[in-house]
Amino acid sequence: MRRAFVTAFLMLLPTPALAQEDVGQGEIMVTASRRESDGYDEKIPLVGLRRRADFAVQEVAITGDTRDSTARHNEMFAMIRGAIELAGKRGVQLAIGDTVIEPLTLANYRSLTLTKDSRPDSERVTFLVKTPLGDGVDSKTALDRIDGFVKAVPAVGRALIEPTGDLTLSVVKPDQYRDEIVGLVADDARKMSQRFGAEYGVEAKGIDRQVEWSRAGLTDVFLYIPYQLTVVPKR
Repeated sequence: MRRAFVTAFLMLLPTPALAQEDVGQGEIMVTASRRESDGYDEKIPLVGLRRRADFAVQEVAITGDTRDSTARHNEMFAMIRGAIELAGKRGVQLAIGDTVIEPLTLANYRSLTLTKDSRPDSERVTFLVKTPLGDGVDSKTALDRIDGFVKAVPAVGRALIEPTGDLTLSVVKPDQYRDEIVGLVADDARKMSQRFGAEYGVEAKGIDRQVEWSRAGLTDVFLYIPYQLTVVPKR
């Protein structure tokens, strides 16, 4: 009965339009929501999927203030290279990106942009350090692991590495949970329809939109579709 209702519910939905930028198929930083980037105004619905995030993520900065710019750049990039080579040994991964996160590797680290720091003859560069949130890995364990890694990165000249900002989260391919979320919404719609009696049905709007995300705790995220349910008389 439940499966038949969900199937019928899905058949009545409009076909989703393709997004101009299908960010939901990448690894997403949870602090940067699709809502903010696409301009949605709807409130977060009550029904969605709460789950543990895939990674805890910490931004770090490498700064350098060696007076000679060439020497300064060489020191900073050498320290980034050392961080990349050390990461796997310390149970972390390095990445870049604001909304969609991509790996930072020996093949692309030289493409990082160095920017002016607050002091004369000083520059800085930022990237991300992340660690999986598996069984037995809570926010404290993740933070301790990242802090241990940062302290272990070999110093090069006058270059320094330090964390910036707070620990945040990321989710890999949030759109993969779309069917599960729609199933939860369909169950809620069925229960709501039953409460109002046989003369009424439930109309779903916005269910064709893509998955959005928000933080729901120290290590949890809330994945949802910005839908609206309306009780309407059956025709």
